[in-house]
Amino acid sequence: MMINRQIFLCAGLGAMLMASAQNTTTRSALFSEGDDMAKAKPEYNESGMRMIDITRPWSDQKVNGVDYGWYRIHLTIPSSLVKGKNFADYIQFNLGPIDDADEVYLNGKLIGKTGGMPGDAGGYRSAWSVNREYAVKANDKSINWDGDNVLAVRCYNGNDPGGMFGRNGVTVTVPELIDGVSIGFGKGKNGKETVTVSNRYDKSIKGSLTIEEVDNETGKVIGQSSHKVSSSAKKPGVVANLTPGEGSFLRVKFTDDLTGKDVVSRSHPKFILTPAAPAAPRFNTVEVYGVRPGSPIHYRFGVSGERPMTFSSSDLPEGVTLDPANGALGGSVAKRGDYTFTVKASNGKGTAEQRFTLKVGDNIALTPPMGWNSWNCWGLSVTQDRVVSSAQALIDKGLADYGYAYINIDDGWEAPERNADGTIAVNEKFPSMKELGDWLHSEGLKFGIYSSPGDLTCGCYLGSLDHELQDAETYNSWGVDYLKYDWCGYGKKHALEPDRRATSSYIRPYMLMGEYLRRQPRDIFYSLCQYGMADVWKWGAMVDANSWRTTGDITDTWASLYDIGFNRQAGLAPYAAPGHWNDPDMLIVGKVGWSDNLRDSRLTPDEQYTHIALWSLLASDMLIGCDLAQLDDFTINVLCNNEVNAVNQDLLGKQADRVVKDGDIQIWSRPLSDGTHAIGVFNVGGNDLNVNLADYYKALGIVKLQSVRDLWRQKDLSVSNTDYFIPSHGVRFIKVRY
Repeated sequence: MMINRQIFLCAGLGAMLMASAQNTTTRSALFSEGDDMAKAKPEYNESGMRMIDITRPWSDQKVNGVDYGWYRIHLTIPSSLVKGKNFADYIQFNLGPIDDADEVYLNGKLIGKTGGMPGDAGGYRSAWSVNREYAVKANDKSINWDGDNVLAVRCYNGNDPGGMFGRNGVTVTVPELIDGVSIGFGKGKNGKETVTVSNRYDKSIKGSLTIEEVDNETGKVIGQSSHKVSSSAKKPGVVANLTPGEGSFLRVKFTDDLTGKDVVSRSHPKFILTPAAPAAPRFNTVEVYGVRPGSPIHYRFGVSGERPMTFSSSDLPEGVTLDPANGALGGSVAKRGDYTFTVKASNGKGTAEQRFTLKVGDNIALTPPMGWNSWNCWGLSVTQDRVVSSAQALIDKGLADYGYAYINIDDGWEAPERNADGTIAVNEKFPSMKELGDWLHSEGLKFGIYSSPGDLTCGCYLGSLDHELQDAETYNSWGVDYLKYDWCGYGKKHALEPDRRATSSYIRPYMLMGEYLRRQPRDIFYSLCQYGMADVWKWGAMVDANSWRTTGDITDTWASLYDIGFNRQAGLAPYAAPGHWNDPDMLIVGKVGWSDNLRDSRLTPDEQYTHIALWSLLASDMLIGCDLAQLDDFTINVLCNNEVNAVNQDLLGKQADRVVKDGDIQIWSRPLSDGTHAIGVFNVGGNDLNVNLADYYKALGIVKLQSVRDLWRQKDLSVSNTDYFIPSHGVRFIKVRY
């Protein structure tokens, strides 16, 4: 909790803070890569360090693949800060969260650490989300009152993004006891919920703990209890044996007896909103698929229901096959045109059928791609075995029944050198790309690969520069259906081009590979990964790209999701259409890690519902980034809601745009092919809110609301009661007719 009695720090080489400077904040510090304990000492020579923003992770500032980094901040702490205060025992340094572990030194003395460094007794432990607040006793001799102090921060990055990223930078305060209080949630030995009131200071604080059980849908308090607790650094207060119900969360407030001030927190349990699919067959994929004349067809009908299931059709077009066991459509059609036929799916619980149209022509990717990419989980440690494991899980866990079909290998598959004839080769982790592609196609899945227009990829593997045609032909021979083409290594060549500031210089390498891909006798989805440079959405379709990244890489934090999803996608709707999609990057749910070290996504459950709802509204590529073999029930349900996915896959192909931005409320709306609109009402702020949709009818163009459907819960709502509870960072995702 921040109080008014505070003084903020100014960062920079030799920068000093005057006692009169109030209500400002530092957003930068001196920074250098590598681990050198001499950087903790106040006399360290800083001439080799550079300025860096401490409100953003270092990977957002072109610092990548770095394990250790050091920040140094100079500050003056005036002695007047502690004079005349009732509780002036401590000076508190507030640094915000740090990814992933840290040690903080004041004038060479260690004043606190969070998480575990690799060399520690317990080994590496990530504590990325913990707000760093380190207290130093006011009589500590390490404080240089009224003079220059050096706050040195040693950071270890287990997985990118890395480093400091607190929204408020760094502050120093004279705290009250209440400022040392934090509230945590956990489970006791009996499996029931516990609430722990911790206090970092060695003085006891006493107060009242109010615990409310809140319905996650309505926001109504359905249970309440009060408890007297005391807490100190050595003995936290614990309230145990709580039993919140399914679909509810705990909202907790600790009130200090002495000052009446509060600390408020809430739990974030995983809660499943998507109803279970029926046991009888149900088609979950759209009824149209685009393929070019003569190209091999690789399409799997997404049908949920009990297995085994059989598939059949009595009116297949000539040259088209249907696997009766898995619903995989194969073959090819040479002549242009629309070919409509009926597919039946049957199991012991019933039969379902779908009228389906193959549109044989120039356009593919009539809806955004759905599938999986290896990067967000495995990074450069990807192997063929891990790819096969995720592909099998895609089938076994039912994701293929909802349209997820692409299995895309990202960076890390390339050999150190090309073959003697110049063709690209695989490294020892990938025994046979051809066999992998053949197996995926036999299951009706699609095979994706990764490269760069530069000589090297982002991971310093071989790129396609000067071998574009050879690589396109190799991909064809392997059966590749998707190419992610990542700018990375091309930057060196681009920097030397005389017209490098012209849009044409950004188009050139992508146009070249696009031309060679179109020469191949198969459909290869072309994904441009160049982070939105030169307004790629304005020319991506010109190079025959099917999607293009609009931003840099996403990470599994709310700050990253908010910036990429909400800030950077507004206004891009005119550039999306069937066959050509804006891509705000891959999904960050499930177990991710960008390495061998996987962990649960850092997004709260509400943030994950927001993430998938927004990506569906944006007609985004829906490429799962986690290890599919480790999916839990919550993640499966977030990914496998047929009504939510139908918004993403809507055949009208109109992307949503932001129509309301009112404080912490944002409303995004997307027209759908059936005449309805999909609307996401998002609460991007830190407090739970009640929002009445009727207040925004004019902005939404609603005159009379005819129907409302809650897409996550798959139930109809009242058209007269449009007052919705939306938790912090949560969403009410609805489909309306008006």
